[in-house]
Amino acid sequence: EALSGNDDIKNKLASSTLDALASLDKLAADQICGPNKISDTLIVVGSGGREHALAVALARSPLVSKVICCPGNGGTAVEGGKISNAVDVNGKQDNATVIALTKRVSADMVVVGPEQPLVDGIVDELAIACPDVRVFGCSKAAAELEASKAFTKDFLQHNDIPTAKYRNFTNVDEALAYVKSLDENDRQVVKASGLAAGKGVLLPTTKSETIAAVKEIMSDRAFGSAGDTCVVESFMTGPEASCLAFCDGKTAVLMPAAQDHKRALDNDEGLNTGGMGAYAPAPCVTPELQKAIEAMCIKTVQKMAERGTPYVGVLYAGMMLTPNGPSVLEFNCRFGDPETQVLLPLLETDLYEVFCACCDGKLDSVDVRFKENTAAATVVCASKGYPESYPKGMKITGLSDADAISGVKVYHAGTKLSEAGDSLCTGGRVIAVTGLGPTLKDALDKSYKAVDKLDFVGNSADSLMHHRTDIAKGAINKKLKIGVLGSTRGTALIPVIEACASQGINAEIVAVVSNRKDSLILEKGKALGVTVTTQFISPKGLSREKYDAECTSVLVEAGVEFVLLVGYMRILSKSFCDFWQGRCINVHPSLLPKHAGGMDLAVHQAVIDAGDSETGCTIHQVTEAVDGGPVLVQKMVKVEPGDTAESLKAKVQPLEGPAFVEAIQKVCGKQVISYADAGVSIDAGNELVEMIKPACKLTRRAGCDADLGGFGGLFDLAAAGYDSTNTVLIGATDGVGTKLRIAQATKKHGFVGIDLVAMCVNDLIVAGGEPLFFLDYFATGFLNIDEAAAVVKGIAEGCVQSGCGLIGGETAEMPSMYAPGDYDLAGFSVGAVHRDKILPQNVAAGDILLGLSSSGIHSNGFSLVRKLLEKESLSFDSPCPWDLTVSTVADSLLTPTKIYVKSCLPLIKNELLNGMAHITGGGLLENLPRSLPKGVAAEITGHPPLPSVFKWMQQASGLDDDGMLRTFNCGIGMVLIVKKDKVEEAKALLDTAGETVYDLGVLTSGEDSNVTMKNKLR
Repeated sequence: EALSGNDDIKNKLASSTLDALASLDKLAADQICGPNKISDTLIVVGSGGREHALAVALARSPLVSKVICCPGNGGTAVEGGKISNAVDVNGKQDNATVIALTKRVSADMVVVGPEQPLVDGIVDELAIACPDVRVFGCSKAAAELEASKAFTKDFLQHNDIPTAKYRNFTNVDEALAYVKSLDENDRQVVKASGLAAGKGVLLPTTKSETIAAVKEIMSDRAFGSAGDTCVVESFMTGPEASCLAFCDGKTAVLMPAAQDHKRALDNDEGLNTGGMGAYAPAPCVTPELQKAIEAMCIKTVQKMAERGTPYVGVLYAGMMLTPNGPSVLEFNCRFGDPETQVLLPLLETDLYEVFCACCDGKLDSVDVRFKENTAAATVVCASKGYPESYPKGMKITGLSDADAISGVKVYHAGTKLSEAGDSLCTGGRVIAVTGLGPTLKDALDKSYKAVDKLDFVGNSADSLMHHRTDIAKGAINKKLKIGVLGSTRGTALIPVIEACASQGINAEIVAVVSNRKDSLILEKGKALGVTVTTQFISPKGLSREKYDAECTSVLVEAGVEFVLLVGYMRILSKSFCDFWQGRCINVHPSLLPKHAGGMDLAVHQAVIDAGDSETGCTIHQVTEAVDGGPVLVQKMVKVEPGDTAESLKAKVQPLEGPAFVEAIQKVCGKQVISYADAGVSIDAGNELVEMIKPACKLTRRAGCDADLGGFGGLFDLAAAGYDSTNTVLIGATDGVGTKLRIAQATKKHGFVGIDLVAMCVNDLIVAGGEPLFFLDYFATGFLNIDEAAAVVKGIAEGCVQSGCGLIGGETAEMPSMYAPGDYDLAGFSVGAVHRDKILPQNVAAGDILLGLSSSGIHSNGFSLVRKLLEKESLSFDSPCPWDLTVSTVADSLLTPTKIYVKSCLPLIKNELLNGMAHITGGGLLENLPRSLPKGVAAEITGHPPLPSVFKWMQQASGLDDDGMLRTFNCGIGMVLIVKKDKVEEAKALLDTAGETVYDLGVLTSGEDSNVTMKNKLR
């Protein structure tokens, strides 16, 4: 029949087929990608601390069963769990050895740690020998970015990516002639172009030293063939940062910036090394710099692809943060060491998933996340004498004690196991100790606490271990540079300046800017020793955006990292708020969110007019919403009888300076105030998403896969059997109301999600629509992930009961809007109906009314219910007086709203219904008329007896029948309008679906579409 053109049969066949395929898809997905799948074998090439860190991070993935290190070190040999060293490789990591191992263990992925195998073309050879194996690392052609500094400099210049002015030389005489032609004060950096184990960069300070450096590289061949080409480039100034990005050949995702310590000795003295320590995130890389550097990495990847050498793997950009912006010092084509040891412990996303996405060119499909409000610091322990000659073979003691410290991980580099099982030193850099903490200082304290447990013991009693004692010292002791925008006297600035001077806060005010020439805040700034600039900028003739841009330019030029608004009488532009996001705070003279939007005396008068008993000041983050940013600090005073606006100002104003100081103290430890500081936990939100994903997956249906985490949920109408020309979409939105109060009070959150879905989808089906998908909105003051997960699992259950996909939602954590323990819900559902099947249609006098039983009060009337319980001295935990089969009042009242979709949809598809009415707020008397055309009324002749809960409500309230029928559903949750000749068929289908059906009444002729009760409630 479908082939002969019967559209109805076609649609039913398509729908049945798609349902079946969706079930098969789910089964296949669960088997292939399910949480219990642990099968992949990985090889990590290399033997250093970087490779130990890679192995540990990869082993955390539930998709990985084995991580084999080739050749590995003493640490990976004893790490245990999924991690082991390759056997029968004899310490080798050459291409042939890795290829043979890949075949022997049937590896699924090879991760290349060091640069030399990449430069030697291991990725290219594996692609030929093992074409089905993913390889994380770049090709030999792409590795030129590290193999040849001369190539990199030419690449950067050609593609307008900022880098220092330079010249490349292959002839020593030409190089010397160029250096001699330079001005004496024109300082240069001299580099061997090729690979030199991180030591081929010389930093002369005079012209004569520069000449000697060129000779050392090119004539004396200090770095062998790496110096065949020499790069001479201008010396740049500014902080350095290690900026690593995941790359998939098309785009790049930047990791948090790190900073490392290259010199062997404290205070950056001694010889260059491979790295004596590192920390991340680097405070010097602001969010704006992070964006700029990521854009440079993305451009690099795109330009490499354009030249036919796509870059896959990790791009390590050594950046100089010059006064003119970030500039590339060099590129490396692999993870850094020791940067890897601080970055990977901060990664939240599954590293193996990220690597797979990079190899497959799908990095944009992965949400790469790093821990918030967490810092990492690594201290490297080296053999005494490194980087020059050093002893080997010493026994390493204290490893287990160091590793046992909470928040510490000990990574091995130059180590091996003795036959007796002891860890021995085999290299210069031996151990890297990483600590994690909420601040950089906390992380560093943990690292050094662990380092104190370690020692390298030789034949003598002297320690043969060396480490720097000043890792991250500059970042911890660095003063926060503050800029001020003000329009008034700046009284609140005095405590801030005093705190800076007394070192109560580790900060200094470097700029004061005002929009008023006569503002006393400028004089105050000069008198109190603002170190860089005090400046009036006239707003005359400038738009808000242009004026704010000028202010930002002055602040940035002064080196400002954080901005205070002190009596600043201007509304800020979106561009200013975006640029200084998380780095700008304001004081408001009330306890926000009360009396937001006003200024000065008007705010204090509003406090008096409102009859507030207390007031104060609020320090809040600045956002585009005036006075709407997260609250950081509040200080309070009492409002006394007789207070005036002036007297309140006199009370509140002295609080503003100390409040600023308290807020800045928070900032000094972090540089940026996070959402978590303001009471909003992004980590909790992400954990909630992970908890609810399995429940949401159960709602998959033809047309959607119920994946969460994207910016929007997708639904394929065609896959659901609805063509675009004959389909009408229906939307419905609703909430649960004060029934939520019962769930919150009793901590029973599992059913209100079903209520939310029911209130929406029952409305959809009344129009003849099939519910297709659902979205929810969960708003709370403080996110409790267990409570929220219980609610969303209830929503998912409601979606399963109604056959619609849960394709997304929003969880909003707003501390200033909701009290602890409070939350609210809203739901949004979309359904579809064929244009000619929209209900109601052909409703007329003589049609029969069928009533479907409710499951209880459903979700309306709970404000009255709670009032009645209070009147009768009942709590939610009291024994239930109307139902002895349940334990408590709450258990009865929380019975979820009945969902009528699956019982009624077959009647709609078989054209047995002419109309429906969902009995919600307003009851039967208000809802049934909404489905009746003009001139048709209803007579209720067979209303069933009141269920016990409604009898109790009527007795407790004293409501008459009319009042009850306008407040509660009174036992009827859905009314169906059926032609007389189709009643029996409809009843049969409803009986099969398990519905209790009542002959409720009949439609009659009546001008006002009224509902008339012919029998009393009993």
